[in-house]
Amino acid sequence: MKNLSSHCSPLQNQRQLPNPRTPGSRQEEEKERKEQDDVENHLHEVEDDSEARCEWDFNLATVVSSSSSSSSIGGAASDTLGVIEFDPCDRLLATGGISRKIRIYRTASLLPHEGLSSSYEQVATAALDHANAWDFYICTPAKLSSLRWKPGSGGGVLGSADYDGVVMEYDLERRLPVFERDEHGGRRVWSMDYSPSDPVVGASGSDDGTMQVWDPRCEGGECLGVVQPSAGRSPVCCVEFNPFGGCLVAAGCADRRVYGYDVRRMGDPVLVLDGHQRSVTYIRFLDRHTMVTAGIDGCLKTWHTADHRLIRTYTGHVNARRFVGLSVWRGGGLLSCGSEDNQVVVYDKRWGSPVWVKRFEPSSAGAPAPGRAEYSGGEYCEPTGAGFVSSVCWRQMGEDQCTLVAGGSDGVLQVFSGSRRRISQ
Repeated sequence: MKNLSSHCSPLQNQRQLPNPRTPGSRQEEEKERKEQDDVENHLHEVEDDSEARCEWDFNLATVVSSSSSSSSIGGAASDTLGVIEFDPCDRLLATGGISRKIRIYRTASLLPHEGLSSSYEQVATAALDHANAWDFYICTPAKLSSLRWKPGSGGGVLGSADYDGVVMEYDLERRLPVFERDEHGGRRVWSMDYSPSDPVVGASGSDDGTMQVWDPRCEGGECLGVVQPSAGRSPVCCVEFNPFGGCLVAAGCADRRVYGYDVRRMGDPVLVLDGHQRSVTYIRFLDRHTMVTAGIDGCLKTWHTADHRLIRTYTGHVNARRFVGLSVWRGGGLLSCGSEDNQVVVYDKRWGSPVWVKRFEPSSAGAPAPGRAEYSGGEYCEPTGAGFVSSVCWRQMGEDQCTLVAGGSDGVLQVFSGSRRRISQ
């Protein structure tokens, strides 16, 4: 194993990274200032104090499970689906979990009835077997905690982080690993992400209490910066670049806080968000200035990154121990997460209560398997107990129709199609 200290600069000697976005003219500065003012005006509008209402019709389009005969060849009878990711073009779906496999599905195969009817409710639910639904799978050396599609690869390269503390990249055409980085001292890497800027850099957060930023173009991923967000070296549970550009990379920690850093000058955080009561497990960006966080305190929160202000808290799902996923659909302003009572939950960003909840039915494949590790009593441990919804992912397409994929602790994928309700005149 490579020595971490030989590849990562100390905090006081961080390499200055290229600026992915520098205003080059007064016009650009004025445009950015106007965008900021528009955001401020929007956020300070009078909040809608009416009850949460669902403006969408959701239908269970497809269920993908495993028969006992297919579970040994890539099925999911004993596989908690810890991560689900659509590729940037929404043509492919990748899943990973405790079975040590990356499975690649074509979106068209998961939505066989899409486009055949103007109303999703007129189409019966399709029942598929994993062995027939996935396009191919790749075996991995360890359980997977995170997957991310590499920008600029045309959906051809997929990054992963695993329980053995290794970050890898896979060439999906050759179905082989093409990059490996083992710089977290063998401690579990909970999350990895890529910057949207060119050149692309990666970030990873680990049980070792650090977030590291690295160059995937270099063999072994030369370390460009490393920070220890928490003074107590609490595990870093999630990392996320702002996908809308800029220099911000955020880390959520077991110390209940979110830390944001300027990737060009890794050192002291440029923002600290303190509002969760327990570990922060997921971070997503709803727009350039709005961050969504999830914690095992059973709530989601939205924040304004410019003034570090809490916008809203969302409660209605159960999350006290496990990682249950978080995804945002930017086109529709919807948030989704799993729940430990085996439900998938959808929030509208305007209201703090759920607008739609759907319970997962028990799988015929057998009892639910243990899922992604829990955080309890100051350390992580493998969970036990009843089934739960362990991962969710929105397809980022359209404004009046949507697709939400959810995975369960029993390895079953459920695909939901939604359409915006027509408002009668």
